[in-house]
Amino acid sequence: MKKTAVSGIPEIRAGQSVELLKELHILTRDGRLNQDSRRKLKQVYHLCNFIEPLLAETWGESPDFTLADHGAGKSYLGFILYDLFFKSRASGRILGIETRAELVGKSRELAARLGFGRMEFFGLTSGESIRAPALPARVDAVTALHACDTATDDAIRFALEKQARFVALVPCCQAEVAAALRGNKNAALARTPLSELWRHPIHTREFGGLLTNALRCLTLEAHGYQVTVTELVGWEHSLKNELILARRAGQVRGDAARRLEAILREFDLEELRPRFLPEISTLTEGPAS
Repeated sequence: MKKTAVSGIPEIRAGQSVELLKELHILTRDGRLNQDSRRKLKQVYHLCNFIEPLLAETWGESPDFTLADHGAGKSYLGFILYDLFFKSRASGRILGIETRAELVGKSRELAARLGFGRMEFFGLTSGESIRAPALPARVDAVTALHACDTATDDAIRFALEKQARFVALVPCCQAEVAAALRGNKNAALARTPLSELWRHPIHTREFGGLLTNALRCLTLEAHGYQVTVTELVGWEHSLKNELILARRAGQVRGDAARRLEAILREFDLEELRPRFLPEISTLTEGPAS
């Protein structure tokens, strides 16, 4: 995306809706950008910079390109993606999935007011969305920006079920694995010196987050995705900074499921197997189509 100053603010791109940025409280009503909003905008822009090439690459392969945004919240990401990429094209739609009814209602109102007619919003959890009849059987892309704890795993399950061409995740609050590590800590301390990695509470939280994301990568690879993990923005902008990008290649990494199961056994996390190796009803073998 090319940067061109709008209204004297270098961060705002040419053709971007200033009214949208005001509605999202990124710009003040008099068109100014404060420091907190500048950090927020930089983070969303960075994510867009990763997503846009994937959109451009796969756009022509689908007659009605569909992106599902999980844990949409106020739909910062969805609205900005639509504004920068979708609105200039004749087709393509964004589906926002969010549990909080008031945010869903506000997003619907804003999309109508701005004329963003190919944005839809659904009051569902990420888990509910997998089987929701209102959502399509296939989608092209799945995003989840700070979907909390297991909502990120549900977004992955959604992507697998819907055979998404690519997935972009910025995980948040990985509490489930850390809780399981804490619960099994005494047995682990007696069994393996590796338990020193999570013996102290702060290490439990940090190691739990690292382990969670490593398992998520293996889940995607076990279902035919090529995975890249990178930093989203500088740590001075956000501590929730890990970006997982996955592209559906249709070729399963042969040892991914085996390694995932071995890690679950090693860390006494086998109770979480259904979370990280879910039964998927759609086929993922064969080349990506």
